[in-house]
Amino acid sequence: MSSSTKKATDGKISCVVVKLGTRLLTTGPGQIDSTRLSKMGTAVRKLRDQSVEVVLVSSGAVGLGMGELGLTERPSDAAALRACAAIGQSLLMNLWRDALEPHGLVPAQILLTREDFRSRISSRNVEDTLRNLLNLGVIPIVNENDSVSDEEIRFGDNDVLSALLASLCKADLLILLSTAEGLVDREGGGEILSFVEEITPEIEAMAGGSESQTSVGGMITKLEAAKITAKSGCACFVGSGDDPSILDRVMEGEAKGTFFAPAGLPLKSRKRWLAFFPKTRGVLVVDEGACRAVVQEGKSLLAKGLSSFRGEFSKGDVVAIETEEGEIVGQGVSTFSSEELPLVQGRDGDDILSDFPDRKRPELIHRDHLAVLV
Repeated sequence: MSSSTKKATDGKISCVVVKLGTRLLTTGPGQIDSTRLSKMGTAVRKLRDQSVEVVLVSSGAVGLGMGELGLTERPSDAAALRACAAIGQSLLMNLWRDALEPHGLVPAQILLTREDFRSRISSRNVEDTLRNLLNLGVIPIVNENDSVSDEEIRFGDNDVLSALLASLCKADLLILLSTAEGLVDREGGGEILSFVEEITPEIEAMAGGSESQTSVGGMITKLEAAKITAKSGCACFVGSGDDPSILDRVMEGEAKGTFFAPAGLPLKSRKRWLAFFPKTRGVLVVDEGACRAVVQEGKSLLAKGLSSFRGEFSKGDVVAIETEEGEIVGQGVSTFSSEELPLVQGRDGDDILSDFPDRKRPELIHRDHLAVLV
């Protein structure tokens, strides 16, 4: 294993999540590159022979469905999009089975929406299923369940889904493969950045979009994925899957592309869930002192530091923490509902408990139930 991979992963890889984009797997609507899938099956077998667990996140269902229906452009109508996904998903799994079975590998289909990550219980169910499949030596094939999802519960892009899965199954490396060769240094000579230690605003400015009829997302969503994995203690590689030996090259640190390093210590399990999986139901706007206590000192959020709030939410819902300048700095489980907040805002803890004897603690969000995002 050479320098890039060692720098990004600390030299230890026992589990990888590999995401393959639609444009990589297809040659057009309804046209899967079966040769590429076959070579990917060979590469997965090599990883398993090295005792590396593999989770595959595969796009392509909508594109296959489009081909079956004779469509040349991605539908904008939600119902038509769901129909394409429903038609294409079974075709996609059959193709993966054909690619993996010759190597003695058993695939398993997992279809997910953001709803599956909103509660700690459902998130644990996904985690347990993945872990059981990996323990059995099975190759999970994961995709967003576009046949039932809508804007409220969609991930919107498999890059983000891949990062959440990498966080959930405690992977060491997320490999995002598409037709993009990596992150281009737009400020320099237009070369591919080989290693990114930290995603700064300057790095984010280098991202672009996607123009494919069968895919969504682009480098912007890949940077979002790299941010998630970094906080989870997982490295991320972004590169082109055109090279049939790309997985071998990535593992050896010789692949052309961009490695993103993890940032510091990984979040603990519950805080990982709080940071990345649930959709927030409201926003707590805090003053400068409260922000400093939460972000820099690792303390709980107190009612005295609450400036204002937005949204309607219940006790136990996940809410965002925002500065008075509008920056989201964290999120966590609210001890009070939006109806109760006016009764506690600006008050001391002892006063709050006297009016709310059913609460064991007076904090708006206890530090054990709070994840800092900056």
